[in-house]
Amino acid sequence: MLVILSGIKLYAQDTYVFFGSFNRDKETEGIYVYQLDTIKGKLSKVTSIKGILNPSFLTLSPNKKYLFACTESKTKDAGSVSSFEFNPEKKTLTFINSQKSGGENPVYLTAHKNGKWLINGNYTEGSTSVYPVLENGFIQPYVQNFQFSEGSVNPDRQERSHIHSTVFSPDFDYVFLPDLGADKIRSYKFDSDQKEPLKEAEKPFVQAVLGSGPRHFTFHPNGKYAYCIEEMGGAVSVYKYESGKLESIQRIDTHSDKIKDNFESSDVHISPDGRYLYASNRGQENNIAIFSIQGNGTLKTVGYQPTGGKHPRVFAIDNTGKFLITTNAVSGTATVFKRNAETGLLKKVGRKLKMNGVSSVQIGQY
Repeated sequence: MLVILSGIKLYAQDTYVFFGSFNRDKETEGIYVYQLDTIKGKLSKVTSIKGILNPSFLTLSPNKKYLFACTESKTKDAGSVSSFEFNPEKKTLTFINSQKSGGENPVYLTAHKNGKWLINGNYTEGSTSVYPVLENGFIQPYVQNFQFSEGSVNPDRQERSHIHSTVFSPDFDYVFLPDLGADKIRSYKFDSDQKEPLKEAEKPFVQAVLGSGPRHFTFHPNGKYAYCIEEMGGAVSVYKYESGKLESIQRIDTHSDKIKDNFESSDVHISPDGRYLYASNRGQENNIAIFSIQGNGTLKTVGYQPTGGKHPRVFAIDNTGKFLITTNAVSGTATVFKRNAETGLLKKVGRKLKMNGVSSVQIGQY
C-alpha cells in the first residue's frame, strides 16, 4: 500500500489474517484470508481455498510467504501437512504440496526461524514428525518420526500419549512437546545443520500435574519464562526457563470460581510487550482469561472476556499488540478485539464473522 504524506511516499504495512477450519467437505472453503483494518479492526475477505480437508491448524513461514496447515485432521486413517503460497500483491493463496503427517490427527505445526524445517504434532497416535522445507515452500517427506505410547491417570482421555503442540525455544535450539495423554512436557534438542535435527534432550521431560492434560505452550518475550495451558486441569503452569530446562514456579486457574470441573482450556499467548498473558476457555465459559505478568514471571488474574461464540479453540495477537482475534469452532464465528495495552482488557470491535468450523488463526504483516 502506497501512502503519500506531505509529498513524501511512505509504504504502509498491510495486515492479513488467515483462518483454518474443520470443513469436513473438500468442496467447501477450508482456509480463508482476510485483510485487517488496523484502525477500526474490521476484517474484509480477500480470498479462500477449497479442495483441502480439515485444515484445522495454521502457521506462517518466518518470511510470511508460505502458509502451512495441518490437514486431514480428525480423519480416520489419514493425516497430512500442507503448504500454500500467499501473494499479498495479487491477493492469492495457492496450494503447493502435501506430505503424510506420520500419525493420525495432526493438530499443531511450527516452523524454524530459518524457514528450512517444520515440526508437526499428531494427537491421536501421540507422535511428532520433522520435515525439511525447500526455498520454494515445498515440504519434503519427514526425516524423523517419534512415536510415544504411555498414558496417564484418566482412562477416558489419557489411554495413551497425545502430542498437542510443538514449540521451539526462543533460541530455536530446543523443541517442547506438551503431551496431553502422558501429562508431560517433552523436551528435544534441535540442530538445524543435521539431516536428522531432533534428539532427546538431557532432561527429556517435565512431569505435569497428573490428569491436567498439557496442551499449548509459549515463552515470554524475555526468554526467561514459559507457560503451558492444561486442557483438563483448567490451569496455566508457569516455568522458569534456561538452556532447555524448565522449573515449575506457579500453577494458576484459567477459569472463574464458578466452574468446578469439566475444564476445556485451549490456547495461550502473551502480548508482545510481555505484560499480559491470555488463555482461552471453551465449554462452560467460552472466554479469554486475562493475566498480568509479574516481574518474576508469575501470573495475577485480571479478568475474563467472553468471546461471543462457542468453543474458542485458537486465538492470535498481532505483532503490534493492538488486536486479539478469536476463533469459535462450534459456533463457526471469529471475533476481533482491540487490546488496551495498559490494562490488558479487551473490547470487541467490528462485526462477528461466520466461517463454518473455524478453528485456527494466524496474523501476518506484509
